[in-house]
Amino acid sequence: MRVSGTGGIGPEETRGRMAAWRSGAAVRCEMRGARQMMDLGDWLNEYSGPHYTWYVKRLSGNDTLANKTHQAGPYIPKNLLFDVLPALGRVDVENPTAWFDVYIDSHADYRQIRAFYYNSKRYKQQRNGRDETRLTNWGGSESALLDPENTGALTIFAFALGQEAGPKCHIWVCRHEPEEDLVEDRIGPVEPGKAFIQPVGGVIQGDLFSTTASVRASCWLTPAEIPAAWLSKFPSGTEIIARAAGLQSHGSLMPDLRLMKRRACEYEIFRSVEEAVELPLIKKGFTDIDGFVSRAQTILQRRKSRAGRSLELHAREIFLEEKLVEGIDFSHQPESEPGKSPDFLFPSEAAYKDTHFPAEKLRMLAVKTTMKDRWRQILNEANRVEHKHLLTLQEGISEAQFKEMVEAKVTLVVPKPIIEKFPGSVQPHLQTLESFIRDMRLLRA
Repeated sequence: MRVSGTGGIGPEETRGRMAAWRSGAAVRCEMRGARQMMDLGDWLNEYSGPHYTWYVKRLSGNDTLANKTHQAGPYIPKNLLFDVLPALGRVDVENPTAWFDVYIDSHADYRQIRAFYYNSKRYKQQRNGRDETRLTNWGGSESALLDPENTGALTIFAFALGQEAGPKCHIWVCRHEPEEDLVEDRIGPVEPGKAFIQPVGGVIQGDLFSTTASVRASCWLTPAEIPAAWLSKFPSGTEIIARAAGLQSHGSLMPDLRLMKRRACEYEIFRSVEEAVELPLIKKGFTDIDGFVSRAQTILQRRKSRAGRSLELHAREIFLEEKLVEGIDFSHQPESEPGKSPDFLFPSEAAYKDTHFPAEKLRMLAVKTTMKDRWRQILNEANRVEHKHLLTLQEGISEAQFKEMVEAKVTLVVPKPIIEKFPGSVQPHLQTLESFIRDMRLLRA
């Protein structure tokens, strides 16, 4: 690894960078020419364990080139970079930099990445100075990490520790839903805007039993505050959401902001109950491996179930709070056709099944926390509704994918705080949750 300040680039470093570029080009050609790439299952086993630190996230529109920002590239927390690149966090030199090798194994690519630490706030003690890191040399549009079509893709950064040849990072950008499912089966669901960081020296499933969140936040329940019935039978999503609404109503906020804050509260409640239920069993220990694996899978499946329905249940709660009457103004989990059950129909399932009710007054809302490869599934739901709506929390989308949605007559409903993560050309065509609810009131009128 090379570390430097901000001085001019001398001949020696220039030659070094040219050599690195030629070496990188050769490695890329060799990798792309390989007949067979590593299987994800083998990759997960190869690049996990005590010699790797994991950072897992879903790529946002600001990470990729979807938003056409001039500083596109994946955001990695500063403190994590300091852990894996110790020399980068120096404050005795101005704006240190460091190089490290990156292998994007999912797409057979290799890069030498340069990390910058802009430290004027700490080095020069400037009140308005900078204290941030940035990564460059990802390769622009050639990089899978910057490809707008990978906005929303679940991505793993596996930083190797203690390598004699210098720091390395192996990356996997999930290419389709089965790969994302395989990853989430091991570490639990990863939602947009949230990240999974595996501490140095940890293992794949270490985060399952993390107690770092045990310090009470605004909605974290102490054991004494948890109903006894919840300790013997884990509460349903509806029960937890009702408790979140009681702890943090945010009733004066617009539905978009209420949704975001309420979900954060609900997740804290979920984790506090999970810890109260599971941690005593974990501390007690296991008599065999099968028992440990079974318990871990129970926890993971519960987390996945919660992630899969949380947004939908919050939307229902907010519809009710906004004076939409279930069964009259909307139906939750109705049957549109035999074997088809969209998340929401407006004004109701009865109106949908009434052949005399005008089709142009029917609406369908699908709910998907992420939608990269999943949005097409809604096209086969509710045949009478030609123009469909999709509520999502995904942070951005490529212009090409958005064009496909428009052509398929799908309108995205996005909470207002997330809209800025979408390309500028897309933002005017997005609908907020508040606007959608207003339209449903007009539909009723």
